[in-house]
Amino acid sequence: MYAVIETGGKQYRVEFGTEIEVEHLDVDAGQTIDLDRILLVADGERATIGSPLVDGALVRADVVRQDRGEKLIVFKYKPKARRRVKKGHRQELTVLRISEISLDGRSAAEDAEKAKAEERHEREQREQEAARQAAADQALAARLAAEAEAQAQADAEAAKPARKGRSRSTTGSSAKAPAIEGSSAEASDAAEGPDAAQSTETVPTLVEPVVAEPAPAETASTEAAESATDLANGKAALITDDAPETPDAARKDE
Repeated sequence: MYAVIETGGKQYRVEFGTEIEVEHLDVDAGQTIDLDRILLVADGERATIGSPLVDGALVRADVVRQDRGEKLIVFKYKPKARRRVKKGHRQELTVLRISEISLDGRSAAEDAEKAKAEERHEREQREQEAARQAAADQALAARLAAEAEAQAQADAEAAKPARKGRSRSTTGSSAKAPAIEGSSAEASDAAEGPDAAQSTETVPTLVEPVVAEPAPAETASTEAAESATDLANGKAALITDDAPETPDAARKDE
């Protein structure tokens, strides 16, 4: 919604909140004035043109300050008359801020207030949504971190028993070997003694009784001893058969 006003012999197109510089008005800063010369009021696609002024229209403005415009240089020169005039001028101005435009019950200030309220409401909704999303993201991050930590602990706990099991099995196998060797040694000693049956019964029940077999070296030595004994017996028999008979033996034969 906008309007076209006239003041100081000039026309200005104004909207709600617009600041304009007009010719000097005899007012003080902070005052609120009504501009009575309104030539046109437009609201969307509908426009009302005055003839020359719009009846029932209102344009209200707040006086911001009294000001001065930029300096203008006025130079007059006449070559033959040798006349040169240079002057400066700064126009006195009044700065106005449009605070209301209304026509037929429609107010630009109310429309602006509604738009601000809607914008504020949308901004609050966006902030709430952002805060809710941030809280949800934070909760999700915390849950994922907790799950990752729990998974890491579970993996660590699962890896520890596996290592212990391997070491325990290795130790058990190494510990069982001497027991078997000792039992085999005891079994061999018992087999060599006269009470082999009783010695085998003394072997621990946890270990199966091992029947000791004679070593190859022992078997060879036994066979050699037996062969030597047989050879000695044979030689003795031969010597006995070949020996000459003694006189006592001859007498006995006679």
